[in-house]
Amino acid sequence: MNNKLSTLTRTVILACGVTAFSAMASTQATSNGWTDDAHDAWIDGKAEATLLFNGDLNSFDINTDVKDGVVYLTGDVDSQVEKRLASELVRNIDGVKEVDNTLTVMDKEQQDSSISQNVLDAKIATVVKTSLLLDPEVNGTDINVDVDQGVVTLKGDVTSDEMQQLAVMLAKNTDDVKKVSDELEVVTQ
Repeated sequence: MNNKLSTLTRTVILACGVTAFSAMASTQATSNGWTDDAHDAWIDGKAEATLLFNGDLNSFDINTDVKDGVVYLTGDVDSQVEKRLASELVRNIDGVKEVDNTLTVMDKEQQDSSISQNVLDAKIATVVKTSLLLDPEVNGTDINVDVDQGVVTLKGDVTSDEMQQLAVMLAKNTDDVKKVSDELEVVTQ
């Protein structure tokens, strides 16, 4: 299963990132020029864009952080070749002093397990959200459901303690749920 995004999607995401980056960079610029933090932010944005536009990498599994011109790469890649490619692409960006590459190379079994867990998490989220929407005692439209590794996080507003408890119970009683994190807020109207 290939998780590569289409060129159009990547372009839209990059345009949003560049806009956000430009706004951030302009607020961090000083009358004397760029501060060190703004320069690091510029390198970080450039590194993310470089990885994003490389069709051989799934850049959404690679995290970049920059401190004093050193780029820190973390996350997961499919092979040693992708790990080295990420380093080389980032190393060639102006202003990069060094690349600290701690990317993890996932073996085939880990990749299959990760895909299986993502499918399972999506199934859990769908079942929990449907249960909340169909229960007449819960206003499921105001509750967000996030699932990561079988852990369900409920966020949003409910109108009573009872509604909060019922929402949590519905989530806990869903197959394959390991734990429920209750971040619901009780708001009286």
